[in-house]
Amino acid sequence: MRDGERVLGERELGAALGERATLVQFSSAFCQPCRATRRTLIEVARLVPGVAHIEIDAEQHLPLVRELDILRTPTVLVLDARGRLVRRAAGQPRKADVLAALGEAV
Repeated sequence: MRDGERVLGERELGAALGERATLVQFSSAFCQPCRATRRTLIEVARLVPGVAHIEIDAEQHLPLVRELDILRTPTVLVLDARGRLVRRAAGQPRKADVLAALGEAV
C-alpha cells in the first residue's frame, strides 16, 4: 500500500477524524518512545486547530496493523481531512517533523 491510496475512517480507527487532519499513533504498552511520541502528538494537536490525535494499541488491533504494514512502535500516520494517508513515520518523531508533515495534509 502506498501513501495516498488508503483511506481510514472512524470505523477502522475507533475515533472520529480531525476536521483538517489526524495523527494516528500505533503504540505498545511497554514502549518508552511511544510515551514521548504521545506527548508530542497531543501538543501538536492542541497547537493546530482541526487536528486530532488517535492512539491505537498495536497488540489489540493486529488485523489493522498487518493491513497497514506497521512493523514497529511507535508508528505515526498522518491523514488528511478525508482520512487519506499522506505520510507515515516509524520511531519517535520530532515536533518540527510532525508540523511539516501536517503541512502536506491540510
